[in-house]
Amino acid sequence: MLVGACAAQADTPWSTYKERFIDANGRVIDTGNNNISHSEGQGWGMMLAQHHNDQEAFDQLWQWTRRHLSRPDVSLFSWRYDPRDKPAVRDLNNATDGDLFIAWALYLAAERWNNANYASASRSIRRAVLENLTYEIAGYQVLLPAIEGFRRDQEVDINLSYWFLPALRDFADIEPEQPWQRLIDDGVVVLDEARFGAYLLPTDWVVVNQRGEVAPASNWAPRFSFDAVRIPLYFVWGGRDEARAIGSITAFWNDPAHQPPSAWVDVVSDERAEYPISRGVDAIRAYASGEKLPSATPQSEDDYFSATLLLLAHMAEDMR
Repeated sequence: MLVGACAAQADTPWSTYKERFIDANGRVIDTGNNNISHSEGQGWGMMLAQHHNDQEAFDQLWQWTRRHLSRPDVSLFSWRYDPRDKPAVRDLNNATDGDLFIAWALYLAAERWNNANYASASRSIRRAVLENLTYEIAGYQVLLPAIEGFRRDQEVDINLSYWFLPALRDFADIEPEQPWQRLIDDGVVVLDEARFGAYLLPTDWVVVNQRGEVAPASNWAPRFSFDAVRIPLYFVWGGRDEARAIGSITAFWNDPAHQPPSAWVDVVSDERAEYPISRGVDAIRAYASGEKLPSATPQSEDDYFSATLLLLAHMAEDMR
């Protein structure tokens, strides 16, 4: 558990989350993935600490992130930390969604606690995202998933769950001269082009070519799965619930012929996972469907990913 957790926060969903998934140094532990850590988890933890007005936890999370994941060449963060490896960070490549989570958490924390250092760090990360991770193809402004590995001469692989609209919307408000709003608008258009299979669902990874054609990316299974399930949370939270794909996703989850909904579906073969969505994904389903959310307190069956999505859905509901 994080040192110094205040008594006022005892027995809250956030204190339960900290107890189970954040160590005393501020490292968020992915219990469903061999106890690794990643920039995504650190950013999510910082967002939640800020939301729960826990500056001590926020600072521990931020300091661990800076110490262990900061890249030496640019104000972005290596995506993966594995304590079993030597060194623990073997791949310096970033993950754009993690960078956005961290930048937004710092921006919100700077506003909440009137901290100029947080604000400066957020600006640096935002500048690095714009300079290194935005790309124009076929008239679309898109987010590269990372600095390396996703862009080719005639096409680019993208992940629409990396479009974290709450952050992009706030960045567009404070930096209207930058292409944040265009990223949002083009992301909605691409999302509605990326609807495949019987349920018209986006796949976790899609490819966009120079002709503007959008298709499931060939290097990944053509599944609506653990990445794409976050899309309804981010797009509804960001005020763009008019995207047709949101209705397609909720229709899949709420289909009375397949209850409980499967954790993933292959949009080409219609093969389905033999196990249901987690409580965290069910919270996203409820949020996007306008229903009451399940309890925010992580349960014993919730791993890091499910518990985090659960608390994020409640954060989004609180911010409506």
